[in-house]
Amino acid sequence: MEIKRRNFQGVLNILSFNRHFYVLGFIALALIIGSKFILNWHNGLFWMVILAFIYGLTMPLFVSAYVYDFSGFYNFDWLKKMKIEDTKNKFNLNINAGFDETSFIIESILPNSKLQVYDFYNEKQHTEPAIIRARKVSLFYPNTQQINSNSIPLNDNSVDNIFLLSAIHEIRIQNEKVQFLKECRRVCKPNGNVIMVEHLRDFPNFLAFTIGFTHFFSKSTWKKAFEEAGFNSFKETKFTPFMSIFNCN
Repeated sequence: MEIKRRNFQGVLNILSFNRHFYVLGFIALALIIGSKFILNWHNGLFWMVILAFIYGLTMPLFVSAYVYDFSGFYNFDWLKKMKIEDTKNKFNLNINAGFDETSFIIESILPNSKLQVYDFYNEKQHTEPAIIRARKVSLFYPNTQQINSNSIPLNDNSVDNIFLLSAIHEIRIQNEKVQFLKECRRVCKPNGNVIMVEHLRDFPNFLAFTIGFTHFFSKSTWKKAFEEAGFNSFKETKFTPFMSIFNCN
């Protein structure tokens, strides 16, 4: 299946999945503007607040356009550079939280390898409105299976590569993340890899998403989770200042 992304699909996704944030933001902005006619605002403070709101509403869209629409992320050249072996005896997993834009792309890059897709979304545990909306428009890769985050239904040492692409930050509880990564470690072959892509809770993403950067986790949080899960290496490569690619084994 050929995947052709629409122009500005990344930005459109952000607007669609987080529309509650933008609705509340524009309501708050309208109330602040209206209050100028009632309250005795200091003119400098008023415009500082207005500009801060406009920045908070628009900057995530500019950064999302850069990362998802113009940086080439979905061309997956970054994955091709890893030179992952693609043969019939290779077995890869792509695990998501119910929104899948990547499985068909991975299949096209590694066409000879077997690919299994798992979805760990649990409506009682993963309650972010954005991911609930994203699931409604997600592509469906054939034979995608629903799993619990603490149980991957495969034998030990059976998988060559596991892809976690902007997905497991939806696991909000640290212990659940560790248990999930322990399962990844268990099913990986001794020379297998976990390839994770995430925004981080760091200064560039604070500039990009303001308070929204708290939806992500810091590099130290991820490092601790991988170490507790039994991984020996945790290598980071920056893809734009706002996104990190981790290769762990």
